[in-house]
Formats: sequence, C-alpha cells, structure tokens
Amino acid sequence: MAEITQRDGTWTFDGETVRIAPGRGKGIHPLRQELGERAVPLRALAGISFEPDRKGGRLRLRLRDGACPVLRAADGRLKDAADPYQLTVEKDRSGVAEYFVEEVRNALLIEQVPAGPVDGFLLPGPAVPVAGGGGDGTASFDGETIRLTWNWKASDSKLSGGPVSFPLSDVTAVHWVPSIGLENGHLRFVLSGAPAAVRAAEHDPYALDLWGLSKKEYTAALVAAAVLVRLPDATGKAAGGGIALEGAAPAEIEAPAAPVPPAPSGDDHDALLRRLRELGELHRSGVLTDDEFAAAKQAVLKRL
Repeated sequence: MAEITQRDGTWTFDGETVRIAPGRGKGIHPLRQELGERAVPLRALAGISFEPDRKGGRLRLRLRDGACPVLRAADGRLKDAADPYQLTVEKDRSGVAEYFVEEVRNALLIEQVPAGPVDGFLLPGPAVPVAGGGGDGTASFDGETIRLTWNWKASDSKLSGGPVSFPLSDVTAVHWVPSIGLENGHLRFVLSGAPAAVRAAEHDPYALDLWGLSKKEYTAALVAAAVLVRLPDATGKAAGGGIALEGAAPAEIEAPAAPVPPAPSGDDHDALLRRLRELGELHRSGVLTDDEFAAAKQAVLKRL
C-alpha cells in the first residue's frame, strides 16, 4: 500500500486502484470538491509522473484517452488547480511522491496495461443529482432530466421564457467551454430537431453563458460529464452503461499449468524488473493462470 497525504488531498494505491480523496478547505478547487473521491482502476492509467520544483513538486496521473468522462467533457481545458488527477506535493514529501510513482509504474509494468485510448469509459461520471454553472444561470441533472434556471443577470429573452427542462433522451450532444481571457464560455446542450443555426449562449435557451467570474463556473463541466456518460453511442447503448471493461475477452480453455521460470539469483533491481516483464508476457499469452501469475508476482515484488 502506497499513500501520500497533502493539503490538496490524499492518494492511496493498493496495487489495483488509485484512490483520490480531495482535500478540504477554501483552497481546494470547487470542481474537485464537488466531484468527490475518485477510484481509478489500473487499466485506466496511461502513466504517472512526479514533476519536482523548488517548492516540492506535483504528482500527475495520466489517464488513457477516453477513460474518464470528466476529462472527455473538459477536452483538455481544465486548469491545473481544477484537475482532479494532479496533487501538489510539499518539499519534505518528495521522497514519498517518488515512491508512489515507482509503485504505480511497477504495477503498470506487471499488468502490461496499454497506454492507448479506450473504446468506452472506465470511470463513472459524477454522481447525480448534480448541479453547476454560473454566469447567467444554473444547470442541474437528476439522471433523466436537465433543467436550466436563470438568474437576474440573464438576458431578457431567457428571463421571459422562464426555466427550461428537457429529457436526456432529447439530447444528442453536450459541450462545455470555460471562459478564456475576454471570451465568455458556455455549457450548451444540443437537442434533436433543434435549428441548425447556433445562437450565442447569451440568448440560447439551451445554454448557460459562463463569464469566468468565479471558479464555481467550472462545476458546469461536471454536469456535462454526467450527461455525456449517459448519452447513447452509435450502437444505441449508453456510453457509460456498465463502464467498458477494456481488454476483456471470452473465456478460453485453460492451458496446462506451466512451471514458473526461476527468479534471478540476486536482488538486482533491473533483473527483478525484467522478471516482472517476463511474468507479464507469460500471463498475457495464457501460459500462466491468474492464480499462478498473482503468486509469482507477489514473490518478486517482495524482493523489490
């Protein structure tokens, strides 16, 4: 078990899952606070790094493309402070961070997790009901219905029309863009049968106009992610329904148990890592059963 606790939050790794619990207090970004704890399975990871600096550094998880609905909804637009997969590390905890990285990297190596994109989400979307936004209103989603309500800063056209509600089944796409510089952002829902011409978010009854006046506007990305994970894909199935088990394969006839090649005579670190690679290849090719692989892996890890 590897664990590191900082002001930003606590990360733990049990060999299979990285659990991320956000910190508490005014300095924690609203998106992290609202999203809550994340359990990231090893198969969803493309990598991990520790980026040191004079104040300490930053732990950064790199997820496989398409694995997380929040990252998919944000499309690379999250600031570092809002990214739930980053952790600011104090200088006196750099050694712990480096150990954490080594543990996760060894597990990725042993399990032979590919770094490429996935076909379906490997993490769930934000829990519902969820609400977020700012600017000229608030968006909420209960798992079936989206509701947009306006505040006093909304345009006359929105205020005159009143709150807007529509079922998830009418939604064909959702887009979140934060305010950047002097450009407003938006949370926009695209509905089936809607006019092709896109109105400015200020006047679009199916969009929030985000002004960038508060960090809380980033919580609109959580609404987008919660909707996105429930939208049907090209096959008509929910994009996040059941969460894709990437790499799963039909059961095959078990191969006869094969003897595990002997471990290297010394405790040389490089030799042990080569040993882990060999075990991973034998397991992936079906020579080793799951139980045999697990036992051999634990024996090697004890010597690392």
